[in-house]
Amino acid sequence: MSVAHRTYARALYEAARDSGRLPVVREEMADFAQSVRDVPELRSLLRNPQLDPRVKARALDDVLGDADVVFRNFVRLLAEKGRIGQLEEIAREFERLAAAEEGQLEVELTTAFELSDDEAREILGRIEQASGRRVEATRTVDPSLIGGMVLQAGSLRLDASVRGRLERLRRELLTKS
Repeated sequence: MSVAHRTYARALYEAARDSGRLPVVREEMADFAQSVRDVPELRSLLRNPQLDPRVKARALDDVLGDADVVFRNFVRLLAEKGRIGQLEEIAREFERLAAAEEGQLEVELTTAFELSDDEAREILGRIEQASGRRVEATRTVDPSLIGGMVLQAGSLRLDASVRGRLERLRRELLTKS
């Protein structure tokens, strides 16, 4: 994630929080980012570098309609600064900031095989206990891990997979020769 994504996300987060509009802006950001993902024409419009940013801003005014003023101004600013094509990345960072403020930790849990709900609950419970935060997890399966799991929380990555252990062993053997 680039510095620009973080900067814009933090600016929106602080403006929404300070104006008391964080819940509304958070919902509108999530809905709009989902629309960008779901509607290829909208995504193409926003990411087209040949379109004048002012044209994009006017088109967005029509799309946003009666959206919250803080969110509408933010989207217009992104369009005018030529950053609107990066809205999805900014939305992810914005959501991460809002979740962190709520004491929520977003994690990606990747395992070599499908976990039962009880197994997943136990792992996530341990993470909650260690972090002191409520954990919201995305679970995926990657058979190439062979066994174990990989846990990603923001920029922190914990690789406790068999594939990861084999890779670390291979690197160690290569550097000791």
